[in-house]
Amino acid sequence: MTEESTIDVKINFNHLITEEKNKHTVYCTKCPSKILPSTMGKYLSIEFNLPHMSQKKNCEAVECELLTDYWMVPDMYMFDNIGFSKTVESGIKYLICADCEIGPIGWYDDNTKQSYVALSRVKHAEDS
Repeated sequence: MTEESTIDVKINFNHLITEEKNKHTVYCTKCPSKILPSTMGKYLSIEFNLPHMSQKKNCEAVECELLTDYWMVPDMYMFDNIGFSKTVESGIKYLICADCEIGPIGWYDDNTKQSYVALSRVKHAEDS
């Protein structure tokens, strides 16, 4: 008799973090747009249900994914290219790439004025 075991598939983002900040510039995954310069986001481990970037057609409920690794950006003017959705609930707006409009790549809290970019929804590249 074999016993099934679960494997923790959590991604390790330690190589992207230096002194609790984003070590590399943050870019859109779909287009070459620069979203956030290096060292502008503070790493936070916080749980948030972010809608999937692609939703099934004719589905009544929005499918979400519980993500825990984010760059917290204290001021919306620190971004290079970011777009905001309309308010979806209790002062929450979703973040999208301002150029190609892919997203959501994170969320903005209108109450605290802080933005959160999901590490798994963007790419990171060294400054040239």
